[in-house]
Amino acid sequence: MEALQRILNQVRENSILKSQNGNQKQVKAAQETGHFKCEKCKDTGYIIKAQFHAQPLMTPCSCLEIENVKRLWKNSGINPENLEKTFSNFEEWSRTSKKMKFIATEYYMSFDEIRSNRKNSILLCGNPGSGKTHIALALANNFLKNNIKVVYMPYRDVITSLKQNILDKEYYKKTLSKYKTCEILLIDDLYKGKVNETDINIMFELINYRYFNHLPFIVSSEFTVERLLNFDEAIGSRIYEMTKDFIVEIQGTENNYRLR
Repeated sequence: MEALQRILNQVRENSILKSQNGNQKQVKAAQETGHFKCEKCKDTGYIIKAQFHAQPLMTPCSCLEIENVKRLWKNSGINPENLEKTFSNFEEWSRTSKKMKFIATEYYMSFDEIRSNRKNSILLCGNPGSGKTHIALALANNFLKNNIKVVYMPYRDVITSLKQNILDKEYYKKTLSKYKTCEILLIDDLYKGKVNETDINIMFELINYRYFNHLPFIVSSEFTVERLLNFDEAIGSRIYEMTKDFIVEIQGTENNYRLR
């Protein structure tokens, strides 16, 4: 037990030194008072189990993966620690906005039951200024708080980066794999800006992988379902099939909050 305690103390000290936010005093204070962000590992990042006649076994805690996802969000310009987009502060200013919040809430509440099904995703599409991104981020924030990993993909920025580095096979494969294999993918503003054949090929590779592996996504787009299908039927039909139980289509400039 003494050896186990020494290891635990050392891991805690290391976690303080490696604190990602630089607030080492807060981390240390949490350990001294017994108030931890993660009760499973006591903010060490590892689960330590004693073994009979053997060294203690250390396994990474799930909270490490959550922190990695948060860093991905920060790299995308969003800090989940200070994310202001929530369901509670979303203004239901029209019948459409109320419907969008209701369907998104239903999706969140149903997720555990549908996550392994083909129809396990949600599409918020149509007029700009209708609150699609707010609701999408509110969903992602809720999932993250419940240790369900979400990776944020700002469509235009990511596609531009992939095209600029398309000859760098290692970068391309690693970057695209991050979005193909994550637990939940949030694609924000799908098809925003000018779109060419390379954009389509990249998105087909991404959507097709998630489609065949039943990996859910949250999609916001100014394209309605009909426009998505007309733009590229292979991609659009896959998105439609996966989101058909949770689709919100918003049409008409009266639904643009910015024009009120």
